[in-house]
Amino acid sequence: MTGVKVRDDESFERALRRFNKFCEKAGILTDIKKHQHYEKPSEAKKRKMAAAKRKARRNRRLSER
Repeated sequence: MTGVKVRDDESFERALRRFNKFCEKAGILTDIKKHQHYEKPSEAKKRKMAAAKRKARRNRRLSER
């Protein structure tokens, strides 16, 4: 369970921002979005291959500089 303790001199907005950062770093939101709907194994494979292609293209472009 994720939690953030609010400090004495801290506003609620700042604590909420810290909580959101913590959730983002832990990958909780992406995990929730991923599990909202069932994804067929073929679709998951296709999505992962597309992400790998994007990453390879980006790395190739950055290495040319």
